[in-house]
Amino acid sequence: MTSTYTFEGGFSVRRLGFGAMRLTEWDHVRDGAADVARRAAELGVTFFDTADAYDLGLNEELLADALHPFEGLFIATKCGHARPSRGEWVPLGRPEYLRQQAELSLRRLRVERLDLLQLHRLDPKVSLADQIGALARLRDEGKIARIGLSEVTVAQLGEARAIAPIASVQNRYNLTDCASEDVLEYCEREGIAFIPWLPIARGDHATASGALGKVAADLGATPAQVSLAWLLHRSPVVIPIPGTSSLAHLEENCGAAELALSGDDFEELSKSA
Repeated sequence: MTSTYTFEGGFSVRRLGFGAMRLTEWDHVRDGAADVARRAAELGVTFFDTADAYDLGLNEELLADALHPFEGLFIATKCGHARPSRGEWVPLGRPEYLRQQAELSLRRLRVERLDLLQLHRLDPKVSLADQIGALARLRDEGKIARIGLSEVTVAQLGEARAIAPIASVQNRYNLTDCASEDVLEYCEREGIAFIPWLPIARGDHATASGALGKVAADLGATPAQVSLAWLLHRSPVVIPIPGTSSLAHLEENCGAAELALSGDDFEELSKSA
């Protein structure tokens, strides 16, 4: 199992990333959040995922405060989702809005070019060609290095790739939710990074019995670690991004990168998915 993934342009990242969303809440930074981000980097995390819609840009500012100048780090952000109120998410893909948000992300992250700008959601009111075209123009201008998508189908991914190169797809995917299996298989065939959000399912999954509990007990690991290890074993293009505001959970999650699943373990877990 390879431990790194190399993006176009030769930038290699460790395949266990970090989702920064939980470091902030609505319009404020959680206590110790910067320490968690810095500790993630100390533990070898090189891929950090944020978004302009996470707390109205505060999440991006936090990462800049904690990690700038990002030496050796790959910062992925997103645009195309507005947050008019707490708990409300509205796709907004008008080209002028996407450009505005990209410019704001550049300012908040204090960089001249974004490593990866992902379209947070497709806006059904705007043609896909207009949305991808806006990101392609930003790429041509050197303001973003790579374009990514989130929550798309294989057909939408193929349509987007006819307009501009697509470096990554971020869909929900975990041991108990494999609805995007066809998208992952497409990404694997085409060498596109697949970034599962919510890589550790909620609820019973966190204290699982059954196959997950058995494998975890046999390996002396936690169910969360085994869930992440299963994703890392699933495909060399997978970059899970577990998020937390807890140093203890961060260190637990990062330990999954050192967990070696046997072929039998992987098959047993896959059958229970």
